[in-house]
Formats: sequence, C-alpha cells, structure tokens
Amino acid sequence: MSWKQTELNSSTKTNTSPQYSYFDFVQKPIEIYVFIDPLCPECWSLEPYLKKLSIEYGRFFTIRPILSSYANPLNKDHFQQPKKLKEIWERTAKRTGMSCDGDLWLENPISSPRIAAIAIKAAELQGKKAGRVFLRKVQESLFLKKQNISDERVLIDCAREARLDIHEFRNDLHSTSARKALQCDIKLTNEMEVDYIPTMVFFNQRIDEQGIKVSGLYPYEIYVRVLNEILQKRPIPSEKPPLEDFVAFYHVVATKEIAVVYDWSLAKAEREMKKLQLKQIVNKIPVKHGTFWRFIK
Repeated sequence: MSWKQTELNSSTKTNTSPQYSYFDFVQKPIEIYVFIDPLCPECWSLEPYLKKLSIEYGRFFTIRPILSSYANPLNKDHFQQPKKLKEIWERTAKRTGMSCDGDLWLENPISSPRIAAIAIKAAELQGKKAGRVFLRKVQESLFLKKQNISDERVLIDCAREARLDIHEFRNDLHSTSARKALQCDIKLTNEMEVDYIPTMVFFNQRIDEQGIKVSGLYPYEIYVRVLNEILQKRPIPSEKPPLEDFVAFYHVVATKEIAVVYDWSLAKAEREMKKLQLKQIVNKIPVKHGTFWRFIK
C-alpha cells in the first residue's frame, strides 16, 4: 500500500455515472486513514466534514483514525507555553465554529498526552466503533469541559459515556496491547511521512494503486473530489437523516456540525435546534465559542 500527495484541479476526470454495484454495499472499497491528535483543535474542526462525508458517502468507505500526536506542532512546545496554546485554541475556535476553550491551558493543563492516546487505543480493543465513540467523548471532555484527559478518572468517565466495558477498559488501559497499538500508529505515521495533522489518506482497496494524501483542513468539496477520483466515478450522495435522528445518533453535536451536514447557515441551524429545544428533545450546552447541543435520552 502506497500513497501520493496530489494537486487536484478542475481538470480532474471522473466517471459521472451515478451507478455503483451491489458489492459497494457488501465490501466497502475505500479506506480512509485519518491522522489526528486528540489535543489538536484543527483535528476537532475536521469533525463536521467527517460526519457529512460519512452520511453522504459512508457506504463506500471505512475510516481508520491514526494517532499521530508527535506530528502535531503544538506538542513540540512541550506544553511549556500555556498562553501561546490558549491563543492558538481561541483563534481556531473563532475561525472554525468548533468551540475549544483555551482557558484549559491556564486552569487545568494536560500533564501527559500519551496517557490519553493509550486510552484511545485501549478503547479500540473493544471494537472500531467503540474506539471512535470514545475518541469523541475524550474530545468533548477536553474542548468543551476543559478537563485534563491525562487524568485516569476523566478517561473512565469518558469510557462510561461511550458505554464501554469499564472493567475491560481499566485492564486494557495498562496493557501491553494498547501500548503496542499506539506504537503501530506512530510507525504508520512515519512510513507515510505524515508531518502535519490533520492528514487524510484515501486508499482504494480493490485497485493496486497509490493513495491520495490530503494534509490540513480543507473545504468539504475537496474531500468529495478526492473520493470521486479514488472511486473513479461521481456517486449520488445518500439522503440526509431527519435532524432529530442525526442528533439522537451522535448525542452531542455542534451547531457548526449541523450547518455543514445539512448545508444550512449557522443561523438556520441554530433556529432548527431551538425548535428541538422547545420540544425538550435537546439541551443547549454552555460553551465559550459557538453552540453545542445534547440529545435528551
């Protein structure tokens, strides 16, 4: 498996036929490696696009998160410049609409990011879906609640919210298996020469060809264009679910995520969520930037 970093332009040719075979539903042809750092606000800002891509074209691909903390320029500061980190977080939140409260670095700084990374790999031992749900809970605890995700008690709370087997998670958290899984992610990051996060690498598992590497945060249309090129066709996007079903599935969502997924303005997304709030379907979560909502179970 190899990769290439391509420059996409308007001359990119794809088959415009919307047809796809039965096997697209049986075995997903595309695998997307998403290189992230759970502490990275840019990676957090990728969430709206990943959600939309999964809803519209998820029948064609699986997502594999790869933890690449050392590739994050923020980590090269060794957490010795909390004011600088606070400023970076605040700027990112204002620019992207995905709240991340930079006061964390002054009030409750992260002491050991490696512990959080090992915890995510421990969660993945209970299944890929379990790992992804746990990762999201860790990000919510960090960016919205200003919690120290290197604290084992915080990680256990995240595991409960992700509905993991807590006994199994506690054991895996201190296991060789979780540490080895993290080392595999680091090795893969090196092999693919990922030096910036977030980075996404698209592979077609059925065709022996190079993957496409996209480093940084881009508009949604760029990711769709890459997917079209790797599929060699332009499939019709799946219909979006009713808003209430979307919120019920993800439990905690940002107004920005809703706006991106449904192609709405932030103002319209806010209005629609307030309607659900009046119906007592969601609660509004107080955050420093933007707006988040929690589904009432």
